[in-house]
Amino acid sequence: MEPHIFQKIETAKSPDFGGILSKSFELFKKVWVEGMLHLLVTLAIILPFLAMLYIPFIAILIKAEANGGRPDFNPFLEYSVAWIAIYIVAFLVVMIIIQTIAYAITAHFFKVLKKADTGIPLETGGYFDYLKNHFQKILVLSLAAFGITLLAAILCYLPIFYVMVPLQIMFVIFAFNPQLSVSEIVKTGFKLGNRFWLIAFGLIIVSSLIAQAGIILCGIGLLATAFFTHIPMYYFYKETIGFDEELQEDLPAGSF
Repeated sequence: MEPHIFQKIETAKSPDFGGILSKSFELFKKVWVEGMLHLLVTLAIILPFLAMLYIPFIAILIKAEANGGRPDFNPFLEYSVAWIAIYIVAFLVVMIIIQTIAYAITAHFFKVLKKADTGIPLETGGYFDYLKNHFQKILVLSLAAFGITLLAAILCYLPIFYVMVPLQIMFVIFAFNPQLSVSEIVKTGFKLGNRFWLIAFGLIIVSSLIAQAGIILCGIGLLATAFFTHIPMYYFYKETIGFDEELQEDLPAGSF
């Protein structure tokens, strides 16, 4: 039996591109501080993981510097194939962990957007609520997103432009429907993305360009504008699927 959310997608009206952008700017004025805090928390958690990935490269640079007088020296050849294979596996594992953490914090930001949009007072904190309550599901979603992206890349990269829409939609769907299984979330992302792909793609591109506007302020402003990209996706979800207020968003994780 198809989830109720599938039926809502089939009867959804086409979202208003200009209206979504206009409302996104208004909501951004209310949540830019929260967006910046979510970004800072994300960076504070994932930067140590990224630093771990670069430690081997530091060793390579040191060896290269120590043997600078030998033009035939290749520091990469100093490591065995087994060591390189282990590093590649470790790299992928760390990247999946980073992606899982980032998705969990972003899911919480979507809840903040709904509160601000509906006039509910905002409360600082709770950034790891989804990570604590739905870690396994977010991990599997991250693996699914990685697999979809990898497959799109193998197919000469052009399919990435297609899958980037459902991939963006998947995590706003999860944020407001954590009771759905992973397969249902992925199917819903593609179903909604297929129906309004051009509108969603346009919102993603435009909002990404707007989010980069913070670079103008010596780069520091990017901390405040980076999370703007999620606001149009929130309104895209709201205008297509909408909210069933009788459903609780903090339901148990459910099946996979």
